Amino acid sequence: MPTTTALDLCRPFTRRQALAAGLTDAVLRGPRFRRLYRNAYIRSDVVVWPTLYLEAALLLHPASAFVSHHSAARLYGLPVPDSHQVHVSVFEKADRRRRDGIRHHLATAVAAVTTHLGLRVSSPTQLFLEMADCLHLVDLVVLGDAMGKLGLVTLRRLRQATAASAMQGGDLARRAAGFVREGVDSPMESRLRMLLVLAGLPEPEVNVVIRRADGSVMLRLDLSYPHLKLVVEYDGQQHRHDLDQWARDISRADWFDDGEWRVIKVIARGIFRRPDETIRRVHSALVSRGCADLPRELSDEWRAYFAVKP
Repeated sequence: MPTTTALDLCRPFTRRQALAAGLTDAVLRGPRFRRLYRNAYIRSDVVVWPTLYLEAALLLHPASAFVSHHSAARLYGLPVPDSHQVHVSVFEKADRRRRDGIRHHLATAVAAVTTHLGLRVSSPTQLFLEMADCLHLVDLVVLGDAMGKLGLVTLRRLRQATAASAMQGGDLARRAAGFVREGVDSPMESRLRMLLVLAGLPEPEVNVVIRRADGSVMLRLDLSYPHLKLVVEYDGQQHRHDLDQWARDISRADWFDDGEWRVIKVIARGIFRRPDETIRRVHSALVSRGCADLPRELSDEWRAYFAVKP
């Protein structure tokens, strides 16, 4: 094989770069290299992580191109629906490089771009606005909550960016930003909160902290109505086989019982199959606790985002 000291063959590279480094088309077609896209290659013994496909896709485009939409969300480690395509945004139609597996988007001149893990990528606020054209309200709130959890954007900055945006989906982005909350621990807690809110129930407080007399943290309540001593808790049962966590859960339950708190546990079925039951359970608990903020009639808006399945 010709000497290629100027080219890192363990990273994606283009055909042009390969030829300039002394490789030939015949070598590139051989067993030593893997084609990621037309005119983009890597050494065949390299484990190809998803980020390498993003890097390869950008190599094929002008330097101004950037990873966006679903691919940007995955790069940040954010929860979005799966997409089997790499999403690349460009500023000019002529900058598109059509390849199987790459989906192009045309960015506006004011699109905010940053660098993450060495790649040009939509800034978090830009990404939120992009995904408003791809996601429905609840999934967009889940995304915004997760951005806050990872420290990618503040709630104030997100609302400022959506308020000033003229992008397609801007109205949805502004509404979703109004529902985003700080301190949310998981996407399922976001979904549970949105189910209750869209049904017209009072919004539970997020991540309420119960402290001991010395000021140390004793408990964190994911979703709760503290003035009613009512907790609504998503139970993923992830600690079922963790004996230490089991012991902590028992101690926690004892504290709630001693303080006359009521805890409503919701599992995945109560969100993805029988959201109506969850709404009924929480509504009934609010009534029994003397909640003064209940509407005369509940809203059916939740049905647009949560399906009831037998």
